[in-house]
Amino acid sequence: MTHFGIICPVSAGHLNPMTTLGYELIRRGHRVTVFNFIDAKDKTLESGLEFCPIAEQEIPAGTVAEQLKKMGQLRGLAGFRYTVEIFAQKANVTLKQAPAILKKAGVEALLVDQVALYGGTLAEFLNIPFVTVCSALTMNREPNIPPFCTPWEYNPTWKGRLRNKLGYQFLTYLSKPVRGIIADYRRQWNLPLHAHPNDVYSKLAQLSQQPAEFEFPRTTLPSCFHFTGPYDNPKTRKSVPFPFEKLTGQPLIYASMGTIQNQLESVFQTIAAACEGLEAQLVLSLGGGIRPESIPQLLGNPIVVGYAPQLELLQKATLTITHAGMNTTMECLKNAVPMVAIPVTNDQPGVAARIAWTGVGEVVPLKQLSVANLRTAIQKVLGEESYKQRAIALQEAIQRAGGVSRAADIIEQVVLTGKPVLAKP
Repeated sequence: MTHFGIICPVSAGHLNPMTTLGYELIRRGHRVTVFNFIDAKDKTLESGLEFCPIAEQEIPAGTVAEQLKKMGQLRGLAGFRYTVEIFAQKANVTLKQAPAILKKAGVEALLVDQVALYGGTLAEFLNIPFVTVCSALTMNREPNIPPFCTPWEYNPTWKGRLRNKLGYQFLTYLSKPVRGIIADYRRQWNLPLHAHPNDVYSKLAQLSQQPAEFEFPRTTLPSCFHFTGPYDNPKTRKSVPFPFEKLTGQPLIYASMGTIQNQLESVFQTIAAACEGLEAQLVLSLGGGIRPESIPQLLGNPIVVGYAPQLELLQKATLTITHAGMNTTMECLKNAVPMVAIPVTNDQPGVAARIAWTGVGEVVPLKQLSVANLRTAIQKVLGEESYKQRAIALQEAIQRAGGVSRAADIIEQVVLTGKPVLAKP
């Protein structure tokens, strides 16, 4: 038995897949503890994992909820900058406090969310192995691949490569607060400084929730990189009440802007107006950012709920309107549901770009969002069979990828051998 520690953000988009992975390892006889701020405690315990708090005085209960509330009001570059600010704070307190806490707990290996750039440094200092887990869009830098936070199309020409290079330079500038903190601790701990942004990731195994088919053509990923497909466990999901008796049997359009970017009321109003008059029924999940009773009557009389049983509704859905979060996108594809994406910030533009590139949906950028543009995209996806066929192809790719079981196999092999686990060609 191995005692694994999990290092990841508190938000549901990261906690959900990481705790699912941890639950699978517990099922195999291992011990798994999430080391995080106190706001992650309830979700962790509900998922069947152990929890150990970090920085209880510096980041008291309710802090993360306030941060996520503010994030829900931001978009684009402003949202990304605020995310970096939060991660810099977490990097500093985690690197300061976690070594003693993890050592006392007897942690033998770490599972580090890819966006927690500081997690690998923590593992190196403790001299324990770690595995990088890409809960969100794969962030590994590569000349032909646009930065993960951009809406750019895949373009391997010299113009595209130059565009990507400039984008990565700007990304390096934006993430300087986080990388600076990591560098300071590495100097203090006599660890070699990272020569390249990709150096923060594991040399033993890197796991991605994407199937390879939902990624631009990659040529320089490390040999220990594995596209395993998504991690989800319905058993760890809370039961959410929903008025299923109100479903009419018409084609179902499910709309959700996730649990963070969910306070832009005008977006929900535009979605409702765009669906009005279509031969379909709209279910609108507000994600907790706005109470259903606090918004005006929406056009078309959709079913509006604070939270929705997403997995159950996706089994009935014909189309999903989404912010293009990785978890929702993968859950749509697991159910072969095509999408219309309205990306807001962080990796969502990059996920949306892949939705368009793979042909499983259309994208309406937030700056171009209008009733007319959104209705056009919805009608196109509903009316053309190719979107459904491509979604079915991605569903089959996810089934082949192996999911949480394959990911756990790789993690166990890392701990057993202490050597890199190489991906099959």
